Amino acid sequence: MAPYDRLRTGGSPRPPKNADTWWYAAVAGEASGSFSTRVRTRTRRACLGAVLLLTVVYAGLVLTATGRRWGDAAVTGRRADAVAVTVLRDHPSLAGLTTLSLVLGCVALIAEGLIRKRYALTGAAAGGVVTALAVTGLLQRYAPRPRTVDTAGALVPSGFPSLQTTLALGVALGLVLVVPYRYRALAVGAATLWAAAVGAYTIATGHHRPGDVIAAALVVLAVTSGLLAVIARRGKVRPGPPRGPALPGLPATVPLALLALAGLGAGLWLLGDTLALPAAAPYDPADLRLAHRCGQALAAGVVAATGLTLLAVLRRVDVDGPPAAYRLGGPFVEAAGVPHDGELVGPFTEDHDHEIS
Repeated sequence: MAPYDRLRTGGSPRPPKNADTWWYAAVAGEASGSFSTRVRTRTRRACLGAVLLLTVVYAGLVLTATGRRWGDAAVTGRRADAVAVTVLRDHPSLAGLTTLSLVLGCVALIAEGLIRKRYALTGAAAGGVVTALAVTGLLQRYAPRPRTVDTAGALVPSGFPSLQTTLALGVALGLVLVVPYRYRALAVGAATLWAAAVGAYTIATGHHRPGDVIAAALVVLAVTSGLLAVIARRGKVRPGPPRGPALPGLPATVPLALLALAGLGAGLWLLGDTLALPAAAPYDPADLRLAHRCGQALAAGVVAATGLTLLAVLRRVDVDGPPAAYRLGGPFVEAAGVPHDGELVGPFTEDHDHEIS
């Protein structure tokens, strides 16, 4: 067992559970209270919390009439928002740039892992993105929802969750597996800001409602946290330096934290006013514009908070460190004496009394 996987000193006097027995350590490869067990507990809780929040968002914004009316108002209000209309009119190339950035993001994720020769972690990161996209597609196709038709009577396909946001944030959070520990916060923070911009663009163009972007962020967080729980279950995590990625990541994590606080604060503050829309048209253009800005703020805040949550869960946790040192025992080791800390020993030592001629 690696030094960082030893039991904590001064453990609680609670009665032992099944996970505390000797055969658990033999089968699972770790002891209860070990570092990998604590990381797995944190990631599983993050996964469960994301699933619960996704259920709340789905029930509130898809299954209720008030939530659907708010989402429709947020999409319709983009036409009443002069800022969004001006940006989209003056910069028609944003659509192509968004698609190109998604492609380059996928290439950068895979290239970073392959260049650093982290083949297994690269496959895990790519598998996490594919799994998130698959879950998003299944929710879009099979999640129960009221049938929505347009003005011509045609059935409107569901955009819950957003595929573009899922792909962008999946790439952003997948960087935790392939980027060096020292630069992880910087890379994940900057990529999460890009994912928030992609989500905001899909709302401004009317392709997705704010709830679609929020749900996509929660899907990616759940899938990535579950993947990290599996990695921790296999003992592939180890403690990172206490002052590793904090300072290099400040240029990205500080704007990300400000975006999360401002987005969630402003969105929740405006939400009370925008939910009081009348049940039928006509609507006041000012109310529609307010709903659009509220949706943009909430979506950007949730995406930013998702990246910060994963970084907090993996605080001082390295998934890309060198293999842990181990010690071998035996009669030759005992004859050589107790090794010092950090000294690797094996079955054959420098004890000249046991020299083989």
